[in-house]
Amino acid sequence: ILVVGSVHGTEPAGSVVATRLLHARPPARGSITVVQDLNPDGQAAKQRANARGVDLNRNFPGTWKPISTAGPAPASEVETQVAIRLIQRVRPDVTIWFHQPQGLVRASGPSVPVARRFARMAGMRFRRLPAPPGAATAWQHQTLPTSRAFVVELAPGELGIREAGRYARAVLLLGR
Repeated sequence: ILVVGSVHGTEPAGSVVATRLLHARPPARGSITVVQDLNPDGQAAKQRANARGVDLNRNFPGTWKPISTAGPAPASEVETQVAIRLIQRVRPDVTIWFHQPQGLVRASGPSVPVARRFARMAGMRFRRLPAPPGAATAWQHQTLPTSRAFVVELAPGELGIREAGRYARAVLLLGR
């Protein structure tokens, strides 16, 4: 399992879950790779986009479209390139991308069953929703067809340590 705690600088709550996972006992089977924050420049500036003004979750190849926040070209951003190289190297069975503020788990295509399972374990709502243009999950579905990728939209605001533990436990259970 690969967990990305934060992609957008204004959506930092998933980084708390990622930190909990870094301090958790590793699963008996498999492994968990954690990226606490893919967009530290955005988080430091308290802005959604990276330092160049690009929304990283609109910058992945495959479904990229030339919209104002998507960057000048697919995978034009260093952060996107790092994520792509990591995913290609690790080849995760499942990737979980934490976002905010919708308070639900969302997925499409082949990732729906595992995302529904995570939602049940985490006590969250599930919605089948298509990925936006240039989304990491859509790129992963195309690049690694047997891999699954979905989004966990945490509630708005800060995430308490108890809530973070609940989501971290759901990640660990998913790995069993």
